[in-house]
Amino acid sequence: MPVFPAFTPRQFVASMSLVLSLAIAADPLLAQITDDAGQPVNTRPIARRAVSLAPHLTELVFAAGAGDFLVGVVRGSDYPLAAAAIPEIGDASSLDFETVLALQPDLVLAWGSGNRVTDIVRLRELGLRVLVLEPQTLEDVARHLRLIGESFATAVTAGQAAAAFTARASALRARYASATPVSVLFEIWHQPLITVNGRHVISEVIRLCGGRNVFADLQQLAPAVSEEQVYWADAQVIITGSEAADAGIASWRADTSL
Repeated sequence: MPVFPAFTPRQFVASMSLVLSLAIAADPLLAQITDDAGQPVNTRPIARRAVSLAPHLTELVFAAGAGDFLVGVVRGSDYPLAAAAIPEIGDASSLDFETVLALQPDLVLAWGSGNRVTDIVRLRELGLRVLVLEPQTLEDVARHLRLIGESFATAVTAGQAAAAFTARASALRARYASATPVSVLFEIWHQPLITVNGRHVISEVIRLCGGRNVFADLQQLAPAVSEEQVYWADAQVIITGSEAADAGIASWRADTSL
């Protein structure tokens, strides 16, 4: 009777992980995931020419160790610095489909609530593989890093980035756990004045850092509000999230009633 060496629990888990990795690499169906739009997406073949349809997705791809595989990005993808050298394919409201096709991407990363559904459908109709990601919680950011790592076979780097992100978030949560909340207005756009409600991931970031979103109770994810609503909300801090919103800082500072 043959004698096999005994495995420690750690060796057993490592061996199983290796076997599963080899099986996934050999069978594309085992590498199928469901994106945040509920659509099945194969992570094989491994992505080597990708297009990002949102600046934050561009940052995540770089953080996951796959920045060298980006061949197209939308306007505003300027971080890290290397992203600024990548060809642009329009923006969230106006994609240049001809340029996208000319770049011959094998994966398109889309933003669930930031890209038009009709554009995502069109990209799929053109035969492109589209991975839709929609961050609703901070945990989703780490999850997206890992999904991107799977798609580009950079799982080790992506996993390290996800762990580091989770650790930083936990540290901030502990740091401000007992702090008195600061009331915050987060302004996405100034005219019209657009903010976010409590279900938006931005609100979770505000809470993480010891803040309280003054418009958390509104129903719409990114609602428009009036200056009167802002006045009665009595925010202690106004944070702007775009150049268009930055243009309104001077008017806020000039308005002594706020």
